[in-house]
Amino acid sequence: MVSKSAEVPGVGPEGLPVPLYEHVKRQIAEAILIGELAPGTVLPGEIALATQYGVAVGTIRRALADLTAGGMLMRRRKTGTVVTGRASQHGLRFFFQYFRLQGADGSLLQSEAEVLSVAIEPATAAEAALFGVPDAEPLLRLHRVRRVARAPILHSRIVLVASRIPGFPLKRTQVAALLYRHLLEAYGIRISAVREKVAAELANNEDCRLLKLTSPSAVLVINEEAYDQAGALAICSQHRATTANHHYSNEIR
Repeated sequence: MVSKSAEVPGVGPEGLPVPLYEHVKRQIAEAILIGELAPGTVLPGEIALATQYGVAVGTIRRALADLTAGGMLMRRRKTGTVVTGRASQHGLRFFFQYFRLQGADGSLLQSEAEVLSVAIEPATAAEAALFGVPDAEPLLRLHRVRRVARAPILHSRIVLVASRIPGFPLKRTQVAALLYRHLLEAYGIRISAVREKVAAELANNEDCRLLKLTSPSAVLVINEEAYDQAGALAICSQHRATTANHHYSNEIR
């Protein structure tokens, strides 16, 4: 297992420290999710893990307990802590596949994303201030639509600082389906906190075209800021969704 120093906690979007056990838990979870720790792997003992991560045994114990409760790990007598290869249905499920719309009956949905466009363009003054970069700094802009059972229900405009993601594919067919996972695997950017502002608006012409709506229709607008493990803004997005047959779900854990 490859570990990163966990001695200094990062901060969330409000400047508050993230608990140390959360850092350890996320690092172990990431190693499982990207296949570094394969199903059946037996983890070292708690003392060895504490030494590896540079934290107290109690911190390791708390992280392992959470991952075990979530189903990613299991305890076996005479063996120890074993990787199951399963991600928990809620919590960590959204780490790589962040999608907040559910069926009207509360069921979780499988969605597919199609990238409509990808481009690098200069930041506006407002964007430069938000990301803390110079005016006209190159930004990578993605526009994509998500479908459930082939029906479009959400489209998103996603913005990242281009210098943080060198070599990001500029052909829309080459963009990874799971953006958070790609950022982690390719650039070491781990999304650790998300802030959202939600409002209802009348659908504009683009909404009607992409989401197959008739005017007038309502859409849910989600303005999202996603922060990395150091508390820096990594992604700024706007999602526009039809909730005629779906509802928005925000889980606090």
